[in-house]
Amino acid sequence: MTVVRMSSSIINKTMGSFFRVFQLKNYSCIVVLYLIGTCSPVVSWSTTTTTTTTTVFSPHYHRCCVSLNSNRNSNANSNTNSNTKTNANASNNNDMLTSHNENDIVPTLLMTTMERRSAMKTAMSSSLSIVAAFTAASPAFGVTQEEVASFTITTAPTPTSITNTNTLPTATKIPSWTLPGNVRMPVMALNTAGLTLVETERALTLSVKNGITHVDFHPGRERDGVAKFLERQDVTRVGPPRSELFLTTKINMASKGTSPADAKDMVRDQIEEDLSILNVKFVDMLMLRDHPDAKVLQSQWSALEDALAKGQTRSIGVINFCQFSLTSVLATAKVTPAVNYYLTHVGMGLDPRGLRSFGEARGIRTFAYGALGEPGPNKELLQNPIVNKIAKEHGVSPEAVAVRWILQSGAAVSVRPTVEFGLGSATCLPKTEENKNKQTRSKCDQGLAERAASFQWELTTAEMSELSGLTSPNDNPTLFSSAGCPDAFGPKDYMKYIQSLGS
Repeated sequence: MTVVRMSSSIINKTMGSFFRVFQLKNYSCIVVLYLIGTCSPVVSWSTTTTTTTTTVFSPHYHRCCVSLNSNRNSNANSNTNSNTKTNANASNNNDMLTSHNENDIVPTLLMTTMERRSAMKTAMSSSLSIVAAFTAASPAFGVTQEEVASFTITTAPTPTSITNTNTLPTATKIPSWTLPGNVRMPVMALNTAGLTLVETERALTLSVKNGITHVDFHPGRERDGVAKFLERQDVTRVGPPRSELFLTTKINMASKGTSPADAKDMVRDQIEEDLSILNVKFVDMLMLRDHPDAKVLQSQWSALEDALAKGQTRSIGVINFCQFSLTSVLATAKVTPAVNYYLTHVGMGLDPRGLRSFGEARGIRTFAYGALGEPGPNKELLQNPIVNKIAKEHGVSPEAVAVRWILQSGAAVSVRPTVEFGLGSATCLPKTEENKNKQTRSKCDQGLAERAASFQWELTTAEMSELSGLTSPNDNPTLFSSAGCPDAFGPKDYMKYIQSLGS
């Protein structure tokens, strides 16, 4: 942690105009700037020598806190006790900083979410810049050289890790695959299926904050929520740039009886529409849905190959393709699908219905959804005694074990923010009114933090074997496919499901 300190005389002479609103009688002003990095930089100005600086450690937010601590009716000991208590509570506080006595005034401002390495460099360079600027400008402000000499930069220890599920540490950087064309695809994605426009925007904001920069969304309201997020990013410049986001979206299924030529035109029209609404020149992955007509699949796949050649997408893949669908596309494909996106979870084994080995033998990687079950959370899976035993041993939830199993098996995974989802519906709600003042995170934020933390621990070889050996619940990996694949969800129900996502 980098701490920059100035004497009260420097503050009064050089920064009075900026903080005059805070310089009240018998009050001291502390400005704490906390940016997460390899070490935790903090810039601190104090206008008195008697006030103990309160540094707020939060592993989840980058924030600026302005605290006016009253010295009335208190002494050094009471200040110390108050601040100690505040620090103890602050490690669990992920919302606005709360006042620690009735005389405190504690306005807070959320800061720009910055990439960790960038934050470190910014904080260190800013510290040095502050020193240089004050040294050069000191005569103009009437600051003496002795006062300038008291302006120092010191290093303090980083905050300790927090293991409580409400205050999970900032996620480590999500690993990536290198797809054809040297495209880097993060192996964990936010699954927005069933979220509203507003909830999609909220989920993506929380997802990025927790380190998940890959978003997997449907056309319609989910796409529109992603568009709102991107629009806000362009205006505020808050969060990672577009180049650090990975956008994965899906081509709508052609209805029964659509000709191959019309199906191809539908793909082209949808791509143009999606890019226009998202206001981007390209997405990072376009995925084609299954269809019972091989000719339609081949025609639509050629449209995706055209989009790849034109730079409208950086990679192309398929969704819910069984062996029949894969064989149909590969018969005429110029470009092999980079991934096959299908249902996979504990209880289905490492090679459900032979689909994974079939695809990977042809260079098609597995991108899994449904780690917790589909179309809703699977109680049999999440209440399985072996899953819960392993979860207890690692101090995580059953959901975390289910996600970690997929990742450790070598597949990529698209994760639901919470277990509150069903057919065509999901939630990513803000904190409830009664919980707004409590030191907890929303379920959506907490769930995404736990998903991202999947890369911070591992299952043992024995645990992987136990989980891989489970034979129930044994679902169909291409459940949401067309009638061209066995045991499909059903064309009519499937179309209703897709239409519900676009409403």
